[in-house]
Amino acid sequence: MTPLLEICNLSVAFRDGDENRLLLDGITVGLGQGEILGLVGESGSGKSLLCRTVMGLLPSRRLRVTAGAVRLEGRDILNDDIAAIRGRRIGMIFQNPTSHLDPVMTIGRQICEGLGRHRGLTGAAARAEAVDLLAQVGFPDPAEAFSSYAHRFSGGMRQRAMIAVALACEPEILIADEPTTALDVTIQAQILRLLMDLRDRRGLSIILITHDLGVVAQTCDRIAVMRRGQLVEVGEKRALLAAPVHAYTRQLVASHPLLSHAEAALPRHDADGAEPLFDVRGLEVAFPRGGGFLRPRRVFRALKGVSFSVRPGETVGIVGESGSGKSTFARTIMGLTRATAGDVVFAGHSLRSGRAAALKALRSEVAMVFQDPFNSLNPRMTIGQTLAEVLRDQGETPHDRIPGRIGELLDMVGLERALADRRPRSLSGGQCQRAGIARALAVNPKVIVADECVAALDVTIQAQIVALFRDLAEQQGLTLLFIAHDLAIVRNLCERVVVMHHGEIVEDGPSAEVFARPARAYTAELIAAIPDIDPDRPMGGARTNDKNDTNANNANKEELAT
Repeated sequence: MTPLLEICNLSVAFRDGDENRLLLDGITVGLGQGEILGLVGESGSGKSLLCRTVMGLLPSRRLRVTAGAVRLEGRDILNDDIAAIRGRRIGMIFQNPTSHLDPVMTIGRQICEGLGRHRGLTGAAARAEAVDLLAQVGFPDPAEAFSSYAHRFSGGMRQRAMIAVALACEPEILIADEPTTALDVTIQAQILRLLMDLRDRRGLSIILITHDLGVVAQTCDRIAVMRRGQLVEVGEKRALLAAPVHAYTRQLVASHPLLSHAEAALPRHDADGAEPLFDVRGLEVAFPRGGGFLRPRRVFRALKGVSFSVRPGETVGIVGESGSGKSTFARTIMGLTRATAGDVVFAGHSLRSGRAAALKALRSEVAMVFQDPFNSLNPRMTIGQTLAEVLRDQGETPHDRIPGRIGELLDMVGLERALADRRPRSLSGGQCQRAGIARALAVNPKVIVADECVAALDVTIQAQIVALFRDLAEQQGLTLLFIAHDLAIVRNLCERVVVMHHGEIVEDGPSAEVFARPARAYTAELIAAIPDIDPDRPMGGARTNDKNDTNANNANKEELAT
């Protein structure tokens, strides 16, 4: 049978003056009707570039297709009117939702734009369809989300909105570029089930780009493995995972973090007698939303009386669903978001009563690695310039040693030194995230707050970064707050785990105890929802009926008139 989409001997090169580099080298792969093809490989292997080429969205004018063809139902679309095909016949979910959602348009209006252009729906019909799509992708209040702007949502919520925008046009082929990277495991399972259901109901064909072999094992029919711009192996998922032929594929399979094989990190010392480094007392954060002329302004409570302490040298994992308050908590204790009530005390300095002194201490001793690597790096500066700026401001590295120190930092996070001369837009998401980690390490911090810092990385680089954090913690006494939705990594790296749900801490204890005997059904649900590399293992993530969790969910919907 002729594939619906054929990529035939496709090559893409970067040309700038005398420089000529081949980025995609003779890629040949097909996608059948109703098939889900998993495209995996390390960061920078060419996965996203391949799919952008198919969509006619090459990210630079210096990139050229030098050979090959892309055929849709036998018709070459590379030299066709791709604008008529893009969106309507081939849709794409991008890796970075913040850069692809319009900040001055509501989420609902962006969905309705596609509904009007490609399906002819307007007015009430378009609104009803948009609200239904938002409900399908997991928004707890789709009507409220319809009228909200992207900046009001967490990274995971923005990714769900991006999926809804792509599905609005009912494409025949959906290219999903890391669509669940920013999502917690329960919502990830919901989104993956949604994609499979769309395939079954609509005959949708899907190319799923991911670095998580657990995801492709449980959702895809075939797997294609890329490395350094080449396709090194393609095969049916069970055969490929059971007996990978290429050495790189075997390395990917061996690097996958299995929860069943992870060992909880042991405390390195007795920290009970030490004074807390961070002491959080009754922390509350509320954000205004809605309201306007003759309408009362409402308040969304992102954090609800959180109390928490971290002692020097502890490694603490903070887990929970997208929107549970993890990132808000991290930004608040860093002084980046103001608390509505409560206090954060760092090394004896109060953010409420002595904010200036507390911020000075935080900025000299604490570094943060942000969830969104693209928007946390200055797009006008090269990676080397970004690191040099930090080193100069810190003042501990002699001027003539700065270039050497930049190279050392890039080595530490697994980036080639040549990338120091590149700007963020010319790097992959994983490479940008590693650059963000290098920037955090440049200040020789005592504390690192890592907000989903390995979510965008392939499994081999994830293992390297986790090993790096572990070495820093053991050798330098680094205190680590590690926010993640990958519970296998948290269990392996962190001696203590904190579970957040709807702005509250619902469980806190030693990793070994929490993972072996979770006290809350919600925690057990998170553990069960982790994708397994076994293709025959049922996908977890079904919602529980825990009474306490129901109460928390009701509390989250609370809106206070001000």
